[in-house]
Amino acid sequence: MAIRVKSNVYWVGKTDWELRRFHGDEYSTHRGSSYNSYLIKEQKVALIDTVWEKYAKEYVAKLKTEIDLSRIDYIVANHAEIDHSGALPALLAEIPGTPVYCSANGVKSLKGMYHQDWNFVPVKTGDKLSLGSKELVFVEAPMLHWPDSMMSYLSGDALLFSNDAFGQHYATEFLFNDLVDQNELFVECLKYYANILTPFSALVEKKIEQVLSLKLPLDMICTSHGVIWRDKPAQIVEKYLAWAKAYKENQITILYDTMWDGTRRMAEAIARGMAEADPKLSVKLYNTAKTDKNDVIAEVFKSKAILVGSPTINKGILTSTAGILEEIRGLGFKGKKAAAFGCYGWSGESVKLLNEQLSKAGFTVVDEGLKALWNPDQPALAQCSAFGAKLAAAMS
Repeated sequence: MAIRVKSNVYWVGKTDWELRRFHGDEYSTHRGSSYNSYLIKEQKVALIDTVWEKYAKEYVAKLKTEIDLSRIDYIVANHAEIDHSGALPALLAEIPGTPVYCSANGVKSLKGMYHQDWNFVPVKTGDKLSLGSKELVFVEAPMLHWPDSMMSYLSGDALLFSNDAFGQHYATEFLFNDLVDQNELFVECLKYYANILTPFSALVEKKIEQVLSLKLPLDMICTSHGVIWRDKPAQIVEKYLAWAKAYKENQITILYDTMWDGTRRMAEAIARGMAEADPKLSVKLYNTAKTDKNDVIAEVFKSKAILVGSPTINKGILTSTAGILEEIRGLGFKGKKAAAFGCYGWSGESVKLLNEQLSKAGFTVVDEGLKALWNPDQPALAQCSAFGAKLAAAMS
């Protein structure tokens, strides 16, 4: 079970190869995940985080094979969410009274989750916990991504236990970043940031700058999910700093849903017009009823602009389009442009409604949009292609 991270630090977590949905049914995890727990065996022994509640019994049983539980002096709860803290009830039933170090908000969250009055020790940024010749330094990180979140830094070994920051939902037989497929790794890192941390981008940038200002040596970043960054750990920090600043690539993403393929044909014609107008532009199309929403959001995150299309139905828009726009609104993307399109047969409200929703989501709507009556014929598709070419210029 245990894998040496460095010196007297061991990974004692759980790799979840089966996981396909997370946060209830809100986040897709095509490559599984891991729940990273760390055991530090210095003169004093500290355990940092546990695993998801469903694996609590096996976690405690396996932890017993690594150490006499009574030797654990301290438990550090960097985050109260159940995928981090879920084994605490089972563990503390074995070693009651063991102090649990967490933020003040962590005390509230853990009491709210488990309704137990454990031996909580609230800490704040700069507080230290001696393990003998080394010490843990605590750094609060509220709203990255919960109010209780914090990080812990181990002196001597220069390890940052970063909580959810810099992680990814990625199950692998390898523990370290230099051993895995780099394309897979960064796809999952970006998806994780886009779907979970985007609303807190201003706080991400501020917190990274605060940690960097401490001028602490950094040998590894030990995340709560996915791989440990031991090879050039600064690379993921640099990615986060870039992603936090209204990130965009030379990409336009077209999102649509369709009833009888008319809106699909419009989307494809618009994309052709964009590609012909700007051959270097990356144009991607996704049917929102058939594509994983979290993958779509990752593409929106990368895009400098989006187009959203839906036919009119019952004086409204199709439900998958409405749903993805609500997801996008909540994430609060910055500095992106948008436009709308869609087919109609009777009343034709969809484009107007899409524009309103895009504006509410913080996008700059650059055009009043394009409607096509019934199933678009060749002249209508030519109009769509011209619309795409015009938008490629307007969204540059």
